[in-house]
Amino acid sequence: MTRFPFFLLVHCGVAVALLAAGPVRAQTSGDASEEFFAKGVKLHQAGDILGAIEAYQDALVKDPRRLDARSNLGAALVRLGRYDDAVKEYGKALELDPDNVKIRFNLGLALYKAARVPEAAEELRKVVDKDGQNKSARLVLADCLLQMGQDAAVVSLLSGRDAEFGDDRLYAYLLGNALVRRSEVQAGQVYIDRLFRDGDTAEARLLMGAAQLRRQDFRAALDELQRAVELNPELASVHSLHGRALMATGRRDEAAAAFRKELERSPNDFDANLYLGLLLKDEGNLDESLDRLRRADRLRPNDARVLYGLGALHVAAGRTEDAQRTLEVLVKLVPDYTQGHVLLATVYFRQKNKELGERERAIVEKLRAAGQAREPGASDELGPAYKGEALPGGETLPPPKKPGETR
Repeated sequence: MTRFPFFLLVHCGVAVALLAAGPVRAQTSGDASEEFFAKGVKLHQAGDILGAIEAYQDALVKDPRRLDARSNLGAALVRLGRYDDAVKEYGKALELDPDNVKIRFNLGLALYKAARVPEAAEELRKVVDKDGQNKSARLVLADCLLQMGQDAAVVSLLSGRDAEFGDDRLYAYLLGNALVRRSEVQAGQVYIDRLFRDGDTAEARLLMGAAQLRRQDFRAALDELQRAVELNPELASVHSLHGRALMATGRRDEAAAAFRKELERSPNDFDANLYLGLLLKDEGNLDESLDRLRRADRLRPNDARVLYGLGALHVAAGRTEDAQRTLEVLVKLVPDYTQGHVLLATVYFRQKNKELGERERAIVEKLRAAGQAREPGASDELGPAYKGEALPGGETLPPPKKPGETR
């Protein structure tokens, strides 16, 4: 963060100046609070943030409807990293002035900094809708959407704005990343090339590695992502993607270490939580696995890979009822998710519910016969244990019943 009055958003090694709610000048108000407010501004500008907070709070005791004091209090709390407290203050400010776009933008930034990404996206979308010229709001919103896996929304938000953003590297990174993740690799290559114009950058290497992962060229992806790590180990998502490439090439211990590095700097990285959770389950570390998968589920509710991972974890822990509930949600959401039906059949057979087990087994056979064994949401980098072939403990489904056979 730079000195007041700007925030510095650093994403993927690219710095973007964002207008922040710094101390604003006094508004017309009662004399009782004016002295406290003026003192708060002076302390705020001098860098005495704690003193400024106390002064703004004193001003608000005298006049709770002072918008300037409420907004400045939110900015001061952000400076101390007290993002949740800042969110509350900005919310109160918006109750006084719901149409204040600048305060809503700062609310969005505070939510973003607090890793409350879906809420940040909601507020930033309102800002963009009212102020389409706010490029910073558009970029932060795009990053929120990218973190939420809404790649199509990122493309819609940013595409066709090359003239507006010019050579902005964050714009190129976000749009290029979304295009690559949508398998529009040729279109994404245009933005990758822009990043390479500045030399051998970590951002460009990361995008190339992501493209290779999408092509399932895992060894090429590993080379690109290893180089990205060497160029900038602080780059957002670099360790997460590196971990995926390591995992896909069978280097599971190194993959787990890479995911942990990502989580040290970004506890809410979805992929790092998901894949580390899966690796931990295979190692028998079921408690930490559950923590990781639950966090992934909070980040992207009803993601098929997370639901499958949770179902497999519950099976491994002997919690068949939890596994049943989770997997029934999965196959309802994604009916052609073969591996979900395989695991659900296993659960039913363990519960001695042969009728439902046979039903699921028949669905599996039908899906496989139709050539749909590669279901939506599955990825090669999950490894064979997550492709619907191997079951927990190396089990296999019982063979089909013969005509007239009872079990």
